[in-house]
Amino acid sequence: MEKVTAVRKKTLILTRVSVLSVIAFLLMYVEVALPFFPEFLKIDISNVPVLIGTFAMGPWIGVMIMLVKNLLHLVFKGATMGIGELADFIIGSSFMLTAGYVYKYRKSLSGALLGMVLGTVVMAVVGSLMNYFVLLPLYQIALGFPVKAVVAMGTKVNKHIVDLKSLVVLSILPFNLLKGSITSLITLLLYKRVSPILRS
Repeated sequence: MEKVTAVRKKTLILTRVSVLSVIAFLLMYVEVALPFFPEFLKIDISNVPVLIGTFAMGPWIGVMIMLVKNLLHLVFKGATMGIGELADFIIGSSFMLTAGYVYKYRKSLSGALLGMVLGTVVMAVVGSLMNYFVLLPLYQIALGFPVKAVVAMGTKVNKHIVDLKSLVVLSILPFNLLKGSITSLITLLLYKRVSPILRS
């Protein structure tokens, strides 16, 4: 009986992970370009179902949903040799692990808010460091897309962007802060309505 219950529990978790991953993957196609960010930075809300899953089932389940979401995107749309998906997975997972662990040990509205705030800050910092030291140089090496060209895209919308450092500080950092804030707000509005389904 215990084995049947354990198998059923694992099956339910895998089913929920699959459903949330597919929803997150589909939401990746709904992107909005903002005039005050370079054209390669677009807002999407694909992390909302991931964060909902993180709060409902735990931080590492959130990482699993994030992984499946990006694997699906790599298979069906990947156009950057997996670099874009790797970036989204690492940066998004930093958000889920931070927010998820805070909420795990402080299951209240204040815990959720604290987790989302800290998660947004951590994601913004990790995103900035990853872009500066790894991702943008990797785009240049793997895809032949010069960092100077990326900086030039930033200069178009903000004359104060003149090099990689200013691009990160004035575009990538605030972009991730905004993305984390939007994800948090929508999750806050939806979580109470959908969490009973995920926990039942």
